[in-house]
Amino acid sequence: MPLSHLEHFLIQTEDLAKTRDWYVNVLGMRVGPSPDFKFPVCWLYIGEKDVLHLTEGGANTSENRKKYLGQQSEATTGSGVVDHVAFRATGLPEMMEHLTRLGVPFTKRMVNDQGLFQLFLFDPNEVKVELNFANSEVNGVRVELMASDLPA
Repeated sequence: MPLSHLEHFLIQTEDLAKTRDWYVNVLGMRVGPSPDFKFPVCWLYIGEKDVLHLTEGGANTSENRKKYLGQQSEATTGSGVVDHVAFRATGLPEMMEHLTRLGVPFTKRMVNDQGLFQLFLFDPNEVKVELNFANSEVNGVRVELMASDLPA
């Protein structure tokens, strides 16, 4: 169940375009492809790797986002805008057994057009952690929610 690397972090913002443009113009990231989650997202890349995900946040967050990711903070400024950190991992069955053995609750999600199976859990500080596994590791694990199942 090893982690291989930090994948991305997600920032919630009231102004998706302004935030996107800042990272593009100030830090030189580029806008690249992102999946259709049925809620607003923008993925920013360094080279060929998506490293920063942006989504709308605050008090008016969409119901689809709340269903898929949850929402721990309505903050639109300061560190409370970081919704989660994501790691790439391998060994999905072992990780689920490990988390269950430790009594760490998690939810199972799937981004079907990305070939990605996700576990979401929380650290002791209530920081959301996303663990991403290749769909090839699923082997009968039932997903609780697929991004494609959210209403358009």
